[in-house]
Amino acid sequence: MKQSITQSLLACCSVMLLVSSISLGSGMMFAAQAQTPTKASDKATRKVPTLRGKVYEQLSRAQSFADNNQTTEAFAALKEVEDKISSMNSYEIAMLYNFYGFIYYNLEQADNALAAFKKVIEQEGIPESFEQSTLFTLAQLSMMQGQYKDSIDYLNRWESLNVGKVPAKNLFIKAQAYYQDKQYEKAGEFVSQAVASKEADGMIPDEGWLILQRAIFYELKQVEKVKDVLIKMVKLFNEPKYWIQLGGIYGELGLENHQLAVMEAARQQGYLTKASDIFNMVQLYYYHKAPYKCADIMQQGMAEGVLEENIRNLKFLGQCYQLAKENNKAVPVMRAAAALSSDGELYATLAQLLLNIEDYDSAIANADLALAKGSLRNEGTVHLVLGMAYYNKREFVKAMNQLAVAEQFTASRKMAEQWQKFVETEKRSYDRIQSDLANEKLVAKSE
Repeated sequence: MKQSITQSLLACCSVMLLVSSISLGSGMMFAAQAQTPTKASDKATRKVPTLRGKVYEQLSRAQSFADNNQTTEAFAALKEVEDKISSMNSYEIAMLYNFYGFIYYNLEQADNALAAFKKVIEQEGIPESFEQSTLFTLAQLSMMQGQYKDSIDYLNRWESLNVGKVPAKNLFIKAQAYYQDKQYEKAGEFVSQAVASKEADGMIPDEGWLILQRAIFYELKQVEKVKDVLIKMVKLFNEPKYWIQLGGIYGELGLENHQLAVMEAARQQGYLTKASDIFNMVQLYYYHKAPYKCADIMQQGMAEGVLEENIRNLKFLGQCYQLAKENNKAVPVMRAAAALSSDGELYATLAQLLLNIEDYDSAIANADLALAKGSLRNEGTVHLVLGMAYYNKREFVKAMNQLAVAEQFTASRKMAEQWQKFVETEKRSYDRIQSDLANEKLVAKSE
């Protein structure tokens, strides 16, 4: 913005001095609108006092100093003019303060620049084009200083002088001011006008304009409109962040299939480079019951060093394998996660997994580790797993002991009681069979 204001001020100063030099010697001069062509029949001309030759020469000298970055000399030249302000007309005074504003702005003294430009528009009978350009400069400077209501007022005054179509840039600045002032409805109205104006002229809206439009719609909780803006940004600029944001918005709208499609397209283009984005991607695959894809992307991310081999990631990879019924692949992953954990929860999960694949010795070992590490959400379940594992090893006494402990916990009590009855029945049956076998052996021996 600073560069555009500087160029505007330089152009204004140079043009005004040029026009004034041509009109010197005449009693009055007529100023036409600079930004927008105006027909004489449409608007009455404004009579403008003459910029006299002596004042013109002094202002030209100040401009020469300013052009050569000799600010001290420029201020001195302007002070000479200001000392005679009582004998100057309104146009000459306006030009004087316009130069002050230009120099202050280049010195990054925004408050002084604002004060100087305000004095410009206080003068009556200055060219409309001069007044308009100064109002626009004031609008931009006020925006930079956080004076958003003032910026809007200056733009409204600019529009009152304008004939014809309001430029898209003016509409955008007004939208910015309303946005910063938290008047989001008004901001949305003007940014949409600015974007539509650009598109109507066959031009692509500036990226920053669409960023503002998206932000405004988000503040207004108009998520459908946010989606539409992001679709446009993806098409026009094809930036990774816009793909990812579009995927997130589809998620907010509950359109998970669209979300997955957008995120997969982003992944294939190599746009998912952050760990958080990749993890969100695999969660989508998990949600959509595509565990193999989930596991493949997780493995690739870890292999490339994008995803850390931490508890969360290892645990989730293990869950992907379990959902895919690849329990043998899940075991080493869950074991690595459990080793990193400060509590016994993952060892308890691993014990359950090992029980399911009938590796009873390992199930018992990991259940014992879970109990040793402690801080379990449901200790009774771990004892239940131990009881089942011991039962399958035909170690009925140990099984009954563990089931008795499991029965002491509310969450596992009902199942523990059922298993106790089952194990007692199985133990009696097993003991009977063993007894019968032993008797048969004795009979066979005696014969």
